[in-house]
Amino acid sequence: MGSRNVSAALDQDIAMAHERFLRAMEGRVPSLTLESKERYFAVLSLLVGKLESPDKNLRDVLEEMMVEGATLLMEELSSR
Repeated sequence: MGSRNVSAALDQDIAMAHERFLRAMEGRVPSLTLESKERYFAVLSLLVGKLESPDKNLRDVLEEMMVEGATLLMEELSSR
């Protein structure tokens, strides 16, 4: 299989995973607490904002998310 075919197959796999993610979160969001919804929205907004920046590669986005999103993730993990 050529690299073009592999790339196209991965594109399809990624699109399918995105669709699965959306369905999974649509099922979970209604039952989240208000505080969890706020933290989820904060993390999601941060990630989307970074992904929308055309000058950042995925590695930079992930590195920044590890640093900036860690606080929000820790808040969620310790919310019980």
